Amino acid sequence: MSGKEYCSECLHTDSSAATFALVDTGPAGRWATAAIIGSDLIAPHLAVFEVANLLRRHELAGLIGGDQAAEAHADLLDLAIELWPYDLLAPRAWELRHNLSTHDASYVALAEVTGATLVTLDTRIAGDRTRPADQRRRGSTASASIP
Repeated sequence: MSGKEYCSECLHTDSSAATFALVDTGPAGRWATAAIIGSDLIAPHLAVFEVANLLRRHELAGLIGGDQAAEAHADLLDLAIELWPYDLLAPRAWELRHNLSTHDASYVALAEVTGATLVTLDTRIAGDRTRPADQRRRGSTASASIP
C-alpha cells in the first residue's frame, strides 16, 4: 500500500496551523481549528518540537501567559498525530532545499508522499500549492489549504 492509498483521508498540519489551533481564539485560530478538527492528522516528527518552540516564543513575547502555554503544551502532547520520521521524507525534502528550508520542505514532502492536504498559515510553504496541480510552477504534487 502506498502512502497515498494509506492516507487518502488524512489531513497534514504544519506547526503554524497546530499552534494557532492550540492558542489563538482569533480568525486564524478558528480557521486552523475548523480545518483540522475531527481529521486523521499526520505531520513530520519535527512538528511537535516546532509547536513546542512556538508556544515558548509566544509566552516569552507576552502573547500568551505561562498557564496558557503550559495547557497548550499538554494539549499538544494529547493530540492524535501520526508522526512520520525524516528518513521517509528526506529524499524529496532534500530536492526542495533550494526553495524551502529542510524543515518546511519536510511538510511539503509529506503532503506529496501521502496525498494529504497541507493545512498551514505559512504562505511561503503553501506557495502555489493552493492552485490546481496542473497550474503549479515547481512541479509539486502537494495541495495546501490556507485561510
